Order: sequence, then C-alpha cells, then structure tokens
Amino acid sequence: MKKILVLSTALALCSASASFAQTDTKIKQDKDGDTKIKEGKTKIKRDRDGDVKIKDENGTTKIKASETLAVAGYNTTPGGLQYKIIKDEPGTNMPKLGDNVEMHINTHIGDSSLFNSRKLNNNQPVPFQIMPPSFKGDLVEGFMLMTPGDSAIFRVSVDSLKKTGAQLLPWMKDGDMIEYEVVLVSVKSQEELKKEQEEASSKQVATDEKLLQDYFKANKITPKKTASGLYYTISAPGTGNNPKPGDQITVNYTGKTLNGQVFDSNLDPKFNHVQPFTFTVGQGQVIKGWDEGLMLFKKGGKGTLYIPSGLAYGAQSPTPAIPAHSVLVFDVELTDIGGGAAPAVPQGHSEHDGHNH
Repeated sequence: MKKILVLSTALALCSASASFAQTDTKIKQDKDGDTKIKEGKTKIKRDRDGDVKIKDENGTTKIKASETLAVAGYNTTPGGLQYKIIKDEPGTNMPKLGDNVEMHINTHIGDSSLFNSRKLNNNQPVPFQIMPPSFKGDLVEGFMLMTPGDSAIFRVSVDSLKKTGAQLLPWMKDGDMIEYEVVLVSVKSQEELKKEQEEASSKQVATDEKLLQDYFKANKITPKKTASGLYYTISAPGTGNNPKPGDQITVNYTGKTLNGQVFDSNLDPKFNHVQPFTFTVGQGQVIKGWDEGLMLFKKGGKGTLYIPSGLAYGAQSPTPAIPAHSVLVFDVELTDIGGGAAPAVPQGHSEHDGHNH
C-alpha cells in the first residue's frame, strides 16, 4: 500500500499546544490566523488555509492542506479524498487506469446504507474497471493507493458529488459525508484478465461438453452439432427457406436446465406471457445459441436446442432459476418468418429475464 507520508511535525499542528511541552518551544499565532512554531533550529508555519511550511537544516518543505490530516484518524489525498487505512498487506500491485479490480464495498451515510456488496452480491466481490477520476477527490484516487488484501475507509462529501451533477437521493444533505468501506480482493491488467477468461472458457467448454454427452446418453438422444458447439434436433422440418440474419421471426418456446427444471415458457400461463415471441434474428437481441440455432429451422419447424453455457449466459445469470454456467435446453417452434414487430418487453418481464433468450 502506498501511503501519503505526512511529517510528524505537520501532524502535530492539529494540537500544537499539547504536542510541544518543551520549554524551548515557542508557539505564536498572529492576527492573520497563522500559527508559527519554533523549536531549536526548526521553524514551522501553518497558515489559516491549512498549508504548512517547515524550515530546518535540511531546507524548506511545503505541504498543502490537502496532504495533511484533515479529520481525526483520516489522511487526505492531494485531490482531497479523505482516507483511513484499516489493514495494510504487503504488496506493490496497485491498480492502474484500465485495470480490472474486484472488491467488497459497503457504502453508507451515517446509519443509512446505500450499497453493500456482501449482501447484494451473495458475499462475492464486485468487479469493475478502474477509470480516470471524474473530479478531485474521486473515490478512484483511493482505490489506486491499495493493493490486494488491503482494507480502508474513504470519505467523499455530498457537496463534491453535487458539483459533478451526480444523481443524489432526496434525503442527502449538503455537508454529509459518504463513507466507503472497501476491501480490495484482486487487481488484474486487461491482458491478465483476458488470459484468465480464455483459460476459464476453455475449461468450461470441456465441462459443458461432458454434461451434454452424459445428458444425451441418459436420454437416448442423437443430436447434430454445429461448429460453435451448439447441439440440436429437428422433429418437424417446416417448409420454405431458413431465416437469415436481419429477418424477423416468431417463436414458441419452453426453456429448461439439464435437470429438467423449466425456467421460462410462452406456452405455460404460470410465466404470465402466453403470446408468440417475435424478434430480429442474428442481431444479438437474444443469446448466441438462439441466434444461431433458430436459423436452422424453417417456418413451421419444431425441435430442440441444446446450448452450452458459452452460447447462453455464461457466468452471468438473468434469473435465480438459471444458475451460472448453465447448459440450457429449449424446445422451440418457428411459427413465422417476417411477421409483425416484436413487443419491446413482454408484459410482466424485464429485458434481462427469460425473454432475452
């Protein structure tokens, strides 16, 4: 952890009269509000703005108010972010702009919680990329002082956020301080993250393939496989041409996990959207397994798609009914090609739930 070093003589200015009890120390405050301290050959001056100048046999050192102790127990970065180190682990791997970090973070104003990653992310750290600070005293300044294993508390004033035009909650008041309790878990460069993701993806492909082969064997299924790793069976061929990228298509579907648990269907009333689902195929409006798989069918065609997690939702889950890295099975019917426009979001659903297949 890189610390902003503050000379002990500068810190002592916070309680000068108590810090210098020696008889050869002289303390004086002039009419301008400047405090002057002389001890032996050392002269210290703190002006009313909080700036400090120290002069001794080694020369003159100037310290801005933003670099001195701003609040009891807190240091302040040059940009004005207040911080307190709780745990300092050895290390030099401080985040740089563009790096990807994972951290636990608890944000609150007094007793009012704003965000707690442990509660809202199943006790898992939240990942994000380090972007340039958007204002002096931005929280990013504090993150870039930490190394993995460190924990700290950062304080940002509501006033600072207000000046940036940030959206504030109605009960936030001028003068309030937002506290961020942070534990830095990991730091990875873009190159490191890409390599890690590629390795994880390769392992997941092998895992998914075994799960699918076991499923096919247990259920006596002989599907066809595409170059991407998608498996499919066609029970009714349909008629006409296959849809091509950019065509609007309409489908009926039922989706389930490999254990048979149905997580969505537009044929079952319990999912509250018994209506055909229309979308533009090949445009990334649905998961990759749907974009590819549904172009294998003709109008009126029926069959099943067996979609590895890498062509479905991967590590992300749009709903608790679909665990991370799930292999998905969809029974589908292509009812129309070139039909009417798709509804923006079916009633009772968000754009991120089962209808985003």
